[in-house]
Amino acid sequence: MTQKTILITGCSSGIGYDAAHGLRAAGWRVFASCRKAEDCARLQAEGFDSPRIDYTDAQSITDGLAEVLAATDGTLDALYNNGAHALPGAVEDLPVDALRAIFETNVFGWHALTRAVIPVMRAQGHGRIINCSSVLGLVAIRWRGAYVATKFALEGLSDVLRLEMADTGIKVILIEPGPITSDIRRNAIAHFERWIDWKGSARAGQYASLLSRLYTDSGPDRFELPPSAVTKKLLHALTAPRPKPRYYVTRPTYLAGVMRRLLPTRLLDAVLLRG
Repeated sequence: MTQKTILITGCSSGIGYDAAHGLRAAGWRVFASCRKAEDCARLQAEGFDSPRIDYTDAQSITDGLAEVLAATDGTLDALYNNGAHALPGAVEDLPVDALRAIFETNVFGWHALTRAVIPVMRAQGHGRIINCSSVLGLVAIRWRGAYVATKFALEGLSDVLRLEMADTGIKVILIEPGPITSDIRRNAIAHFERWIDWKGSARAGQYASLLSRLYTDSGPDRFELPPSAVTKKLLHALTAPRPKPRYYVTRPTYLAGVMRRLLPTRLLDAVLLRG
């Protein structure tokens, strides 16, 4: 049997790093891409093909995918869009350029890579495009407006693409993790410090809890799971004859999915405001 191939983005740590190792152990040839060249070098030292793909760098998307296709004779069984970052802060304190910047990474770059992969999958008659969304693609919470906006956008694009690909052999799937052990909090600090003038905000006095959570490593969240929980769902999404459109990971995601379906908006708001 020909070895299956997958391109995974955002493999320097967390979900992407675990997925790369988990899929390689399951027999896949993994192209574990990273944004930084030094992270690619580290993964190459671990035995991975690791093209550099930075979602904000269009040329790196073109070159990275070309590197993958050159190694696979022009085929690719699956794409797992995973790399993303957060930008905490009140919506009223988000500069427009900050919103543009996070959309470049979390949405537009994913879209560019996905569009580049689709012709490959069309030509071979099959493929799976798996997008790593979030519980925050299902419900909104305070102080996370920028990230929520990107995940809601991703959910919509993925739903439409799934419908449009129904007459092809290409499956489009969303994975929706809740709290997963990763570096997303630490990585968000630089974006917060670059863009959010919290001291000049009308809500300056309300930032204390956000600042504490952002700068303090208080250990795992109550329902936090390791990245391997996401990899387990990813494997099912890749191998099931009829994969689900969505895979929830962690209890908060299951709860959010139920609440979004069953609760009227005002009641859902009340629940989220308490949380």
